[in-house]
Amino acid sequence: MARFLVILPFVVVALDVFAVVDVILTETRRVRALNKVVWVVIIVLLPVIGALLWFFLGKERQDRGGEPRQVAPDDDPNFLRNLRRDEEQDERIRRLEQELAELDDDPPKE
Repeated sequence: MARFLVILPFVVVALDVFAVVDVILTETRRVRALNKVVWVVIIVLLPVIGALLWFFLGKERQDRGGEPRQVAPDDDPNFLRNLRRDEEQDERIRRLEQELAELDDDPPKE
């Protein structure tokens, strides 16, 4: 129990410092309800409660949604388009090489 009472103030101070730094570094448009200065005052005056209020009520969560990410290359339309284009280029190169080889095989005409 004594060890807990010794460690607890350090945990509270660390939580408050983290919360104050988070308030300061958070973009103003993501702060809800109150402005940043008021949140810092609340965190300093109400150490644990202020930090918890900030983390749960004061800051908008980042959007996790959006477009679904491509999981595999064959799900990506750009990858498939580039793959088809590369295959067409390879086929064109093969035809040109074959034509050049046929021209090299022909004896010169006089």
